[in-house]
Amino acid sequence: MVRWKKLTAAFVVMISLLLGCGGDDRADQPWVAYHQQLTNDLSVGNIEQAEPENIGAFPERRARLIEVPETRDSILNVYALRECQITSLVAARNNQLGRVAPPSQQWLYERTLWQRLNSCWNSDIPEQLSDENKDRLEYLTATKTAQLPAVSWNAIFDSSEWEQSFSRASQPLTQPGLTDVPQHLEAIDYLQQMTEHQFDPAWQQDSSTLESHLKTLQERPLTAEVLRMLLLANQRLGEANSLLRQQGEESSHCLQQWDTASLERLAEAANQWLTAINRLIDTQPVDKPRAVQRYQTRWLSRHNPQAPWAQFQQAKTQHEALRTRFATC
Repeated sequence: MVRWKKLTAAFVVMISLLLGCGGDDRADQPWVAYHQQLTNDLSVGNIEQAEPENIGAFPERRARLIEVPETRDSILNVYALRECQITSLVAARNNQLGRVAPPSQQWLYERTLWQRLNSCWNSDIPEQLSDENKDRLEYLTATKTAQLPAVSWNAIFDSSEWEQSFSRASQPLTQPGLTDVPQHLEAIDYLQQMTEHQFDPAWQQDSSTLESHLKTLQERPLTAEVLRMLLLANQRLGEANSLLRQQGEESSHCLQQWDTASLERLAEAANQWLTAINRLIDTQPVDKPRAVQRYQTRWLSRHNPQAPWAQFQQAKTQHEALRTRFATC
């Protein structure tokens, strides 16, 4: 019985690994059909298809975060600033639950703390404080103002929801998978708003809204799906291009029309998603960690010629040009 359980567990692991490496062929079915269409039109043998590469590993946690020194002070000193309404907030942050709060809740705490300190400093309260407490308030306000962009960056890049979006154990985006892309774009847009308005005292973040959007992002690794769809398309287009080049300039064969509607919809979704992801990353007013810069340039960029998006566009353009050598059936 024990042996059977071990074999079953091993089988499950093996299947999971296969799926993570392209075992699910739903995304490949349209390409198989198109390759078959080409070989039928040209009266040649089947195209030998290779497995497309997987995306690169997302940077390790330490490599993608920005160090933010912890701000320490005594309870009495914090209480001395009670008119700024930060005592209960700091107490909640320092209790057992506050110390293990997820990055999203830490983000909300730090922004709320900054709002209260900033509001307090720009009121008449500092004039009512002793010189020592006034200096302390000025120091805390300046410190939290300087740290907030890094805190915002870490809140996003340290979240399991964000990391999951780049999972290598994923499948290429397919046509049915387009249905909930708008909800994912809305989630990215909310993170964008939080970043852009982090120093806007009038803009109020909402915990339930933030957590709802993060839950949406966690439901599927959409960034990875988009990138793997582009890698698959580039691979299959490259194979088709090699076949068409082999036919010579004066081929007597004709080609049936290429139905690109599904591919165009997938490409548009990829364009929207990569635009949103890059905008969110580039909006952050911080010096991005080098590991993130490298990953963004290699995998997420819409302009780097070696990134999946540009490679896909180039392969598609080449394919369209090669098809013009042939008459349409």
